[in-house]
Amino acid sequence: MHKGLLNSTVMNQEQRAIKLFLVLFYVIGFSFDAFYFYIYPKFMSHSREVGLPSGGLGYGIYVMQIVLLPVAVYLYRRQKPALIKYVYIYTYLTITVFNDLFVYIGSEKTYDSSNVAEVLFVLFSPIFLNKKYFWIVIGGLTFKYVVLFAAIQQPALILPLALYPILSSMSYIILNRFIGYVDAIRDSYNWQMEGIVKGIVATLELKDPYTRGHSERVAYFSLELAKRLNRFSDEEIKSYYYACLLHDVGKVSIPDHILTKPSSLTENEFEIIKTHPVVGVNAIKHIEGLQDSVSVVLHHHERWDGRGYPDKLAGEQIPLLARITAVADAFDAMTTKRSYREALTVEEAYDRIVEGKGTQFDPSIVEVFQEVYPLLARYVVSEHDKAAQSPYKDAAVNGPIRL
Repeated sequence: MHKGLLNSTVMNQEQRAIKLFLVLFYVIGFSFDAFYFYIYPKFMSHSREVGLPSGGLGYGIYVMQIVLLPVAVYLYRRQKPALIKYVYIYTYLTITVFNDLFVYIGSEKTYDSSNVAEVLFVLFSPIFLNKKYFWIVIGGLTFKYVVLFAAIQQPALILPLALYPILSSMSYIILNRFIGYVDAIRDSYNWQMEGIVKGIVATLELKDPYTRGHSERVAYFSLELAKRLNRFSDEEIKSYYYACLLHDVGKVSIPDHILTKPSSLTENEFEIIKTHPVVGVNAIKHIEGLQDSVSVVLHHHERWDGRGYPDKLAGEQIPLLARITAVADAFDAMTTKRSYREALTVEEAYDRIVEGKGTQFDPSIVEVFQEVYPLLARYVVSEHDKAAQSPYKDAAVNGPIRL
């Protein structure tokens, strides 16, 4: 499911962060190790041997790090940049722990290892805006040195155990500030997007006051059904909410005498009504942040048996969220009073939804509807009570809602 403008922006920033991380990991890591193991002991200090500590993987560590590059490129091209940082930290910890244990256990050598990559992991972790990753880095490095100290028992291993909590505290403060900024931007974005969507719906209600509240009720029913499936994230549910509010936006193009006709429609009039999903999609498809709404707006009148409109999709060809909306939309239409008939009772509407299982509606969604029905029924009764007391009660309760 597309995640909208804000999450696309966050994805782009994640990709940029990964690029910068990889550049720094290899440039700083390789350059510092070259200086630490070759230049420094040769020209500045003669107290230690030139080159990598004997034993262990030696240059094999760097070969393995280079082998990781194609893996990073693959994940990046598959739009999974967030996984790259996990691959690197887990691989780094695994290789270095086993290498150091192999080199120093049972040896009289003084522990001597470059830690610049680890410092980079700690200081760079806040830019990924991911607390889970941050704690994996901190926990992994702490675990590494606890294991090494227990196995090797050299005083040199105490330094990173003392240093990393300090660096981690600094990084955690930065991480929280970054997350706070992003949350503030996300809240502002959501408020603005909700205002835009409700403004569009309000415009439709000015044209057809008889549909007042219809979009909000459909959104409520749809979200209750969607949440019961446990298949959508909070961001996806929020995006779906906008889609439900906009599902009938295409009706703005329907002539008033058809949209508000107090009697049954002719065949030609119904054909005009059937154009509203396509009109609605054309109205919103180029608005950044509303692309998630396209499938719901276009396909909420498709039928499970393939006799719906506009594309006569059948079964699972119909997008899941559109199938959910179809049930919610029908339930609200049937429980709303029209000028040419009384509203059905919630029990009658329930029976008709169940009767449509496997023909008009997705059987699995109908089963979820049956589970959540008591909640929806109470909501309908509550809304009808509110509408009866509203100054718009004639429009809200008595107006026609064209499917």
